Amino acid sequence: MTTLTLPAPAKLNRLLHITGRREDGYHTLQTLFQIVDLCDQLSLTAREDGEIQLVNRVPGVADDDNLIVRAARLLQRASGTRQGATLALDKSLPMGGGLGGGSSDAATTLVGLNALWQLGFSLEELAALGLSLGADVPVFVHGHSAWAEGVGEQLTSVSLDTPWFVIVHPGVSVSTAAVFLDPQLTRDSRPITMARALQGGAPEWRNDCEAVVKRRYPAIAEALDWLSQHAPSRLTGTGACVFAAFDDAQTAYAVAEAAGHHGHAWVARGLNTSPLHDALGC
Repeated sequence: MTTLTLPAPAKLNRLLHITGRREDGYHTLQTLFQIVDLCDQLSLTAREDGEIQLVNRVPGVADDDNLIVRAARLLQRASGTRQGATLALDKSLPMGGGLGGGSSDAATTLVGLNALWQLGFSLEELAALGLSLGADVPVFVHGHSAWAEGVGEQLTSVSLDTPWFVIVHPGVSVSTAAVFLDPQLTRDSRPITMARALQGGAPEWRNDCEAVVKRRYPAIAEALDWLSQHAPSRLTGTGACVFAAFDDAQTAYAVAEAAGHHGHAWVARGLNTSPLHDALGC
């Protein structure tokens, strides 16, 4: 086995509550992560010279700052392996979209290279490494829809409904840091139990970042208002993507086709198990 081509799936935050702010500036939260079948694709080819090489660079992002390069080098250091890899990313998920694309790419790098290099790390060990790259990386490493607390790293696997989602990207990129620094951000939502969250529906299934993001980014507010005419709709993460759930594919595709100037629209199926883990038999 010298090359693996693997998916890096997106996620949606079915709810996102900000419950506090720690002394180090990080926010505590509660969220429901759902994996969807909208994916980047990452090809990993083993090298004997120990080099980590990125084939297709991201404009404006230095290789040393690229999450998949950082993930590969992190795993090299942790394992002590002398192996290297050539990394080729086919990017479909928008940057700054709230779909977790960069974190998922990093997780696929860790899980994929662990298999390619035959290192034998457990998913728990890989998730611990991934946390240093970003709070969303562990959920993609574990590869299951999850209830999350803390800064998003305290995960409990859950089984959610699996509707068809229309996901709309209004064509803007959101600064997560700016949203979390905004003085009007709700930071004191009362914590709820996982059982209550899983019951679904308003008022629990909301995104506390939504009001701030809509004020800062009018295009997102417009897309969210339009999608809400078809079904209850929310922001995912800090955006920019908004989404709504539908019971059948036909309705979802009809709504996506009508998005027009509101943004690029995808139809994705909700999942509970990551296609990455299906591909590797994890």
